[in-house]
Amino acid sequence: MNAVNNSVNNIEHFDVLVVGAGLSGIGSAYHLKTQLPDKSFCVLDGMESFGGTWLTHNYPGVRSDSDLFTFGYRFKPWTGSPIAKGAEILNYMREVIADNHIDQHIRYNHHVLGASWDSVSQLWTITAFKKDSKETVLITANFLWMCQGYYNHEKGYTPDWKGRDDYQGLLVHPQDWPKDLNYKDKKVVIIGSGATAATLAPNIAEDCEHVTLLQRSPTYFIPRPNNNPLTDQLRDIGVDDAWIHEITRKQLLQEQAGFIQLSTQYPNEVKKGLIDGVAALLDDDFDVEKHFTPKYAPWRQRIAVVPEGDIFAGIRSGKVDVKTDQIECFNETGIALQSGEQLDADIIISATGFNLSVLGGIEFSVDGQIVDFSEKVGYRGMMFTDVPNMVWVMGYFRASWTLRVDLIGDFICRLLTHMDQKQVKQLTMTLRDEDADMELLPWIDTEEFNPGYMLRSLHLMPKRGSKVDWQHTQDYWSEKDTLPSVNLDDKLFVYK
Repeated sequence: MNAVNNSVNNIEHFDVLVVGAGLSGIGSAYHLKTQLPDKSFCVLDGMESFGGTWLTHNYPGVRSDSDLFTFGYRFKPWTGSPIAKGAEILNYMREVIADNHIDQHIRYNHHVLGASWDSVSQLWTITAFKKDSKETVLITANFLWMCQGYYNHEKGYTPDWKGRDDYQGLLVHPQDWPKDLNYKDKKVVIIGSGATAATLAPNIAEDCEHVTLLQRSPTYFIPRPNNNPLTDQLRDIGVDDAWIHEITRKQLLQEQAGFIQLSTQYPNEVKKGLIDGVAALLDDDFDVEKHFTPKYAPWRQRIAVVPEGDIFAGIRSGKVDVKTDQIECFNETGIALQSGEQLDADIIISATGFNLSVLGGIEFSVDGQIVDFSEKVGYRGMMFTDVPNMVWVMGYFRASWTLRVDLIGDFICRLLTHMDQKQVKQLTMTLRDEDADMELLPWIDTEEFNPGYMLRSLHLMPKRGSKVDWQHTQDYWSEKDTLPSVNLDDKLFVYK
């Protein structure tokens, strides 16, 4: 903020300000435009275009790790394969923006620095830095809709490995993939075990001399063909795309609900099924127990779909090796493992995850007091005690993120309509008298879901309560029914 010293332009005002033009922001803008056409709104994004994660991630083969019939919006039919490449997702978003004239509401290269609420005027004042003109702008809004996701787009997570500076080769994080990176005929080591590593390895292997996938511990994958038989049958008989989208969406959601229930009730059986599915795609002498048998129960972390089992085909072909070991240190030519093995590499790719961003790292204040969100309690994982007129779109981890974008869109549009009907301008979520002795817990139950990015940043996240109103349940299948029926005149909604 110290570098921003240019004059401030005239202040603009909108009924609603949306921060972020990724999947959450574009979906939220659609709901505002269609459900509340009389509301003025603006979408700010710090990057040069829309897409968020799908704009910043451009490493080879980048794709979704869940199906687009549920990862896509409910209002926009998906007509491609279930697992989509990043470019296909960007094109899908481009069509949503164009079809609904959302582009006229978006302002790119606007990096939001701060947001302050004033209870006298009952307005948010947002300070943003325009990257192209190097000036500061102020915008006021009645309601703030935070859609910046949970990635820190500025910097991916890379552990501080011993000896990292001694390495003479190239160290790359997928989030900062160089456009001119030449990996042809190079020896490459990919550090990681998640969806990014499993995507990168088969997509660069043919051009590399060799690729080694180095993981500290295994993760679960679901290899399957990148098509849906029911979808294909419906397309063959000429069913309308909108109907196909809805039918396939319902089918997949029912399958996912059943799979999660089975994982909860019969974790050992589900684990065996997942491991057997991987083993079937590898040679008989491959050590599946060592390299693809996780220590944790299914769904404690995300399970990525691997279309056509491509990572396993790469392993079977001999172009990709898997090493499950600990890193002792980096050295001039590569990595020394704790087992004593040396992995020489021209390029090391640290597919080690991302840094979680709590509300975009923006400085918030309410009536002059800086907001520490770790001291707040989250209402259903989207609004926070004592922070008026603001929602944060945090999606699901066990289901497609965008499912919650649609649910929250409906909820907030209903809430804003309710406020207009009550002729009030301010809403603050407040603990009720009966919540006074409620146990306050970490944002998420780490016994149920414990990926590294969440564990590293859990101390920064708001609290959850032991009562359902104060929890982000991660359960789309119950929330799709409970959220639309929430009583907006419950005592926890305090209007002024």
